Parts: sequence; C-alpha cells; structure tokens
Amino acid sequence: MGRLYYRADSEDGDRIDDPSEDALFMMISDLNGSDNTFVVVKPDEGDPVWFASVTVAGERGYEVVRRDTSRSEHEVTMATSINDIARDLTVWMAARHFPGR
Repeated sequence: MGRLYYRADSEDGDRIDDPSEDALFMMISDLNGSDNTFVVVKPDEGDPVWFASVTVAGERGYEVVRRDTSRSEHEVTMATSINDIARDLTVWMAARHFPGR
C-alpha cells in the first residue's frame, strides 16, 4: 500500500483516503441541508498547512473554501455544479506540497 497523502471526511462520518475526482463527486452529492452539510479534504498529517471544504449553502448551491497557509492562499467561492467542484478541487489538491512525494 502506498503512502496516504490526503483524506476527505464528511459530517456524517464517511472517510475516503486519497479520494479521486469521482469519489469527491459522490461525497459532495451525498451532502444535504440537515445532517451531512460538509466535506473537508486535508493532508493526512497532524497540523495540516492546507485544507479545502465544501458546505451546503441552501438553494444557492455550495460554498467552497480553499486555504493554504504555506502560500498565503484563502479563497471562498460559491458553486452549483458538483462536477465542477470535484474537478477543481482535484486540480487544486494536485498542486499542494506533500513531503516525500
């Protein structure tokens, strides 16, 4: 088994290690406005320098937060397409630093 780089956790307790774009799509699709309102993706380390989260924002769609303290990045956007969110997060995560990779 290879090294774990990052993981996605949802409010309802689902966890996927090194999620693919399709896995992120499925996790975001499972979000709802009552008991599973967010997904957080972060490195599998004690004090991560970056994270991304997707939160249900009612009828407006989803709030997407990307933060990387090592690059002084903090971006908050609204999106409605789960396809676009999953693809954009996959690309964004691929550009993050992973020690030993």
